[in-house]
Amino acid sequence: MKRLLTTGFFAVVIAGLTSCSVQKQNTARSTNLPDKKEVLEVAERANRYFMNKWPDPGKEIVGKKVWPSNLWTRAVYYEGLMALYKVDPKKEYYNYALDWSQKHNWDMMRGTFTRNADNQACGQTYLDLYEIDGKKHPERIKYVKMSMDSMIASGKSDDWWWIDALQMGMPIYTKLGRITGEKKYFDKNYEMYAFTKYKHGGNGLYNPKDKLWWRDKSFVPPYKEPNGEDCYWSRGNGWVVAALARTLQDTPKSDPHYQEYLQDYKDLLSALVPIQREDGFWNVSLHDSTNFGGKEMTGTALFVYGMAYGINNGLIDRKIYLPVLTKAWNAIVKDSVQPNGFLGWVQGTGKEPKDGQPLSVSKEPDFEDYGLGCLLLAASEVYKLK
Repeated sequence: MKRLLTTGFFAVVIAGLTSCSVQKQNTARSTNLPDKKEVLEVAERANRYFMNKWPDPGKEIVGKKVWPSNLWTRAVYYEGLMALYKVDPKKEYYNYALDWSQKHNWDMMRGTFTRNADNQACGQTYLDLYEIDGKKHPERIKYVKMSMDSMIASGKSDDWWWIDALQMGMPIYTKLGRITGEKKYFDKNYEMYAFTKYKHGGNGLYNPKDKLWWRDKSFVPPYKEPNGEDCYWSRGNGWVVAALARTLQDTPKSDPHYQEYLQDYKDLLSALVPIQREDGFWNVSLHDSTNFGGKEMTGTALFVYGMAYGINNGLIDRKIYLPVLTKAWNAIVKDSVQPNGFLGWVQGTGKEPKDGQPLSVSKEPDFEDYGLGCLLLAASEVYKLK
């Protein structure tokens, strides 16, 4: 009897050790860094598909309406392309962005003095190109600066009434602040951010309880999702993640609002961890998986970008976030990026879960460019993971 008990005891111990070993192996697999060559290959494949489809970057985009090619969707693509260029400086990427900018005379969509952040988003790429070799080309910064100066001179701060605008507009102010050394751009950036956070929609578009953002005042309670939860749109919150990451990149730590940006960024990321789907994606409705639940690439890619940026810059806990972003990145590579570079599971333009539905791996959204921009932003930071 004693021998049997001893044998049983060791069997339990061995089983326990085996179980722990398997768990450690599974954890290791989930946190393995994506291969750098594979990350670049995925980015290049998706980008090549797009560049082949649009050989003339100045060509108008024809859909239900005719759009100039410096509208926000294309601007987001070029943000991603410039991020890719920084880790993989191919001349063709630079030339493609330069040609696009020149064909729009380095000006905003709908004119220099537009107040709409969507129209101003193209300025982010103009500023990136100015920094590369702009001392010889002051025209690259001229209209961006005029546009932002006019915003400051107006004294208004309520223009960003939808959270997408944060990503379209905030990086312009912080880039200008860093390039020019003028504090007024950082000050205006916070003034407009704070209005969105604390005032739009009555008490602001940020919910500190859930640490997530309502898209605009239309979704502030009493609006509810079918399951009774608040409506937190995935891509909308992805825009905020990207806006805060890019704002932290250029805002000096001595800025009086740096810590608030950082805390908002950390809080938002922390809210995403427990609601990630088992397959690695996030649902279009972050708190209601029953409202058009399923794979969605754009919001997921923006979350990957924000998490990878935070790890690369020592802002968030690597042990917590690396498995999350790795799982999401692998899901995008496996389920979204097709062999020819086409991107599946991309929600079309809109403002809420129902827009552009239903999604599929083969459905082409109304605009494919911003989805690629989100992917390239993510790839540029995943590539830099050490």
